[in-house]
Amino acid sequence: HWNYFGADENLGPVAVSIRREKPEETKENGAPYNYRIIFRTSELMTLRGSVLEDAIPSTAKHSTARGLPLKEVLEHVIPELNVQCLRLAFNTPKVTEQLMKLDEQGLNYQQKVGIMYCKAGQSTEEEMYNNESAGPAFEEFLQLLGERVRLKGFEKYRAQLDTKTDSTGTHSLYTTYKDYEIMFHVSTMLPYTPNNKQQLLRKRHIGNDIVTIVFQEPGAQPFSPKNIRSHFQHVFVIVRVHNPCADSVCYSVAVTRSRDVPSFGPPIPKGVTFPKSNVFRDFLLAKVINAENAAHKSEKFRAMATRTRQEYLKDLAEKNVTNTPIDPSGKFPFISLASKKKEKSKPYPGAELSSTGAIVWAVRAKDYNRAMEMDCLLGVSNEFIVLIEQETKSVVFNCSCRDVIGWTSTDTSLKIFYERGECVSVESFANNEDIKEIVKRLQFVSKGCESVEMTLRRNGLGQLGFHVNYEGIVADVEPYGYAWQAGLRQGSRLVEICKVAVATLSHEQMIDLLRTSVTVKVVIIPPHDDCTPRRSCSETYRMPVMEYKMNEGVSYEFKFPFRNNNKWQRNANKGPHSPQVPSQVPSPMTSRLNAGKGDGKMPPPERAANIPRSISSDGRPLERR
Repeated sequence: HWNYFGADENLGPVAVSIRREKPEETKENGAPYNYRIIFRTSELMTLRGSVLEDAIPSTAKHSTARGLPLKEVLEHVIPELNVQCLRLAFNTPKVTEQLMKLDEQGLNYQQKVGIMYCKAGQSTEEEMYNNESAGPAFEEFLQLLGERVRLKGFEKYRAQLDTKTDSTGTHSLYTTYKDYEIMFHVSTMLPYTPNNKQQLLRKRHIGNDIVTIVFQEPGAQPFSPKNIRSHFQHVFVIVRVHNPCADSVCYSVAVTRSRDVPSFGPPIPKGVTFPKSNVFRDFLLAKVINAENAAHKSEKFRAMATRTRQEYLKDLAEKNVTNTPIDPSGKFPFISLASKKKEKSKPYPGAELSSTGAIVWAVRAKDYNRAMEMDCLLGVSNEFIVLIEQETKSVVFNCSCRDVIGWTSTDTSLKIFYERGECVSVESFANNEDIKEIVKRLQFVSKGCESVEMTLRRNGLGQLGFHVNYEGIVADVEPYGYAWQAGLRQGSRLVEICKVAVATLSHEQMIDLLRTSVTVKVVIIPPHDDCTPRRSCSETYRMPVMEYKMNEGVSYEFKFPFRNNNKWQRNANKGPHSPQVPSQVPSPMTSRLNAGKGDGKMPPPERAANIPRSISSDGRPLERR
């Protein structure tokens, strides 16, 4: 593990941490080494990533005990950094502590929240601060919100309150929510000074809280943040009580925030009052926590955090480094003059495919909801697929790699099918090789495969010659019929019918489209080698249900799809059928089927029995030959 600090002329003070390691689970099978890198600048976003050693071009030999020159690693991963400015850091506890503070900046699980008490007829700051004690309605609210604690000897988060001499009061209000500790600065619990309008002992705490709850009794005047004189209070959550100290007590909530504080959740339902309950407590605590997190994104707090971060980095670069550069060979330039400069070896082809982290491509994604395209970054890790819009830096799509069932690729475009056949479409506008690389990556991290497009013909009776169930999975194919000859096999999954996504169709619509279309073009995801259909992980753990509308005037009823009844029987001449339900856990699937017309294999009977059946594609029983 190495730490290097320096001052780049363009980036300012920087700190880089590098660790060469071999993942624990791959140490025994000869897997390549990995470099984990943390790159810190004055920007509030710390960059973290990993790169396989075999993916780095280098003058040194890969996978040796010594490793690659760190200069070459950083030049490959962070080309905009001038590595000559870096110096090796001291190996001291102070350096570790400073780096921890930098990396944990913005992660605060201890929050202080002010609570001001507003009686009937009151509205000003002075009036609220001068309420010496709490009324019954306020006490009822405080009991719901948290626990009254004795400050003297209190060992948890104290939020600058005195826990030794009672100088800030004898008691306070404390609670926990999720992973957060919250200490409330309650105006009536802080010291009261008679004949002092400003009540500075109270304002000194509440006036320095970013988020303040204003509790209003019935009859209190409307609240205005203009009545509060503070440069630090950015968000006010106004809670007004109705029918206090009664069984029907309830609360209404409103929020006012500074202009540069972004909106935050959970949203407040319009016109809704909350009954006294733990649900309301959780809602309010989530609201104040999100309020503080949102306030830290405002321009004022971002500027303060950036200055603090810059000072930390400057101190590390100036006072906590040795004289050792990242490229020690630079001390003896005459050695390199005596010999020919060694060329860098090319990285091993496809080395990055086994990376656990995301591999990223610049693509143009199609947003069908807004009928527009957007420039995005497509990231594919070994667990997730994400699309990040470049302009807003927001995630516009994500799904698990285990939910990918297949894809359709051309030289410049890619359509990825996931879950029930939903899809996301992207285009490459930089390099035609990008699509091939994305497909290779998908083959490595998912169990999907390339889709196949087919044009299906009808037989003399107008039948297409196959059965399809409610999931769009082919339950049966007439042996050696036209569908069979086209390459359709049991377990194939229809994802498009005549350019219409199957995921958007009900089973009846699917059958109707297959029955009435003059030319039937379908896109299918071939099954696994064992003829089991490709299903997403989400489907495996979710029992599907369908809505059936009953008689007029009767509400919708949820039923498991295709419990056996007469209208779903495939052939009335056959014996009684046992109820058919979808199989929930598919067999383990590791191999892939080459895209093509099939190899003529018939599925084993036990496999065929596992696929839920339905009516044929044209609404009639199949004619057996």
